Amino acid sequence: MQINSTAMMAMSNWMNNSANNVANVNTDKYSATQTTITNQNNSVVAQSSKSANGTDLATEFTDQITLDKSFEANATTIKTQNEMLGSLLDMKA
Repeated sequence: MQINSTAMMAMSNWMNNSANNVANVNTDKYSATQTTITNQNNSVVAQSSKSANGTDLATEFTDQITLDKSFEANATTIKTQNEMLGSLLDMKA
């Protein structure tokens, strides 16, 4: 469950950066923030860096769709783990 929660925090960071890029799409000389997610020591980490280019809306929107589905998948995994633990506790009691 820990890796799911750290993944969701990393994806939240990525989504915030993406939303900021989209909000500043018409800002002159704005450098978009690029985010990559990596696995380090059984923990999911978001690493951000400024790019030399502006915002690419097609990339940002597809990233946001991917992030939405990833949130759903991680939430489903956590929910299933909680249900299994609840069933186990019910059997034990």
